[in-house]
Amino acid sequence: MSHPAADSEFRYELCVCRWAELAWPPTDEESTTQPTNDTTHIVARQLGTQQRRWDTVIVECDPEGLAARAAFGDDELDSDLLHVVRNAPSEWVWYRDALPEPDYPWRYVREAVHRAADRGIVETRREGNRIEIKRIAPYPDWIQRLIAIENKPDLDASAADRLADQLSHDVDVGLADEVWVATAETDATVEPALLEALPVEAGILTTDFTGGVDGDAASVAWHPTTLTPTHSSEYRASRQLELAERAYGRGWRNYQTTMRPDCRHFQLRRDGRLLGPWCAAKGCRQSTAECSASCSAFEPEPPAWRTKGWPIEGGPGAGIRQLLARRADRNR
Repeated sequence: MSHPAADSEFRYELCVCRWAELAWPPTDEESTTQPTNDTTHIVARQLGTQQRRWDTVIVECDPEGLAARAAFGDDELDSDLLHVVRNAPSEWVWYRDALPEPDYPWRYVREAVHRAADRGIVETRREGNRIEIKRIAPYPDWIQRLIAIENKPDLDASAADRLADQLSHDVDVGLADEVWVATAETDATVEPALLEALPVEAGILTTDFTGGVDGDAASVAWHPTTLTPTHSSEYRASRQLELAERAYGRGWRNYQTTMRPDCRHFQLRRDGRLLGPWCAAKGCRQSTAECSASCSAFEPEPPAWRTKGWPIEGGPGAGIRQLLARRADRNR
């Protein structure tokens, strides 16, 4: 079967992200992972390292740990901020005594301390010419596993060959705990291109978004193998934490930052349980590349839409951004 989402990897990506938010982990009679109250998850898109970027990232979390993470704000913590908040003491201590010796100059640590204080995620005070720090709360151990998904709606043999090299890299490095491929379901009993070319360690999800996105829109065609990291467990945990922080801060609804919700034709429209972008001028689900100021149909919102609180304070574009932010907060 096919679906308009298969015409654009971006649109398909949004479908997969929303499905994962609703239904992860996928279950069937052969699944080794079953949903429990001991695990929750967050979903993000387009995350990775300098060497590898994944389409969809799922962070499986400890529910209590995830709730405790909220004390450090909605925005992501980069590696320098993590160095500060994870090691900040419960009592006032000079920051150079409190924090582990970095492998970079202390002046960058001092800058990170100031940034952390500005965001309210650590307390600071001056004692003479020294800056002392104290934690606002213990930084929690909130991550359980990191799952990577490559989205290929139309996966023919040539596309599978190209994807195989990327997945082999994922398997060899083992930064993610599992890697999957999501692809649109075909009329074949088994998607042959998948099983012929891809590493056996990669799981395969087949999707059918014909009726929109819901929790039953994907099924497991091949179960993944838990990956063994190439580097030490400490290195893997550190890199996974940095990725999880990016996922926490960005989510998957941040596409509006690279599109033009301030265009009068930009709308959000339902596709099952997905609320995704829609271009009223073109009558289609536009991609990020299509939705830009260079679009021939782009028209800024009339100034009257942004004044006097009508119809939405700041205009419809501002309302769309606020709505997506609230949904991200709710699902986090």
